[in-house]
Amino acid sequence: MIVEVKVRLRSGILDPQGKAIHHALLSLGHNSVSDVSVGKIITLNINSDDKEKVRQEVTEMCESLLANVVIEDYEILL
Repeated sequence: MIVEVKVRLRSGILDPQGKAIHHALLSLGHNSVSDVSVGKIITLNINSDDKEKVRQEVTEMCESLLANVVIEDYEILL
């Protein structure tokens, strides 16, 4: 089963990479962009068809390694 985990900074956490991209886009004339946030997508290939078990296992992975839960939110897409 392919699982994607989207990790991004929590609202209110400074995102310097997003700010830099936003500034660069504005300098290129893309004035309709009002904000940019940068995150990451982690793709996992897990040998199981049990969605609930996979979700539980990936949640454990997120809480222990894949996301810094103090400053980041994550979303698991099965």
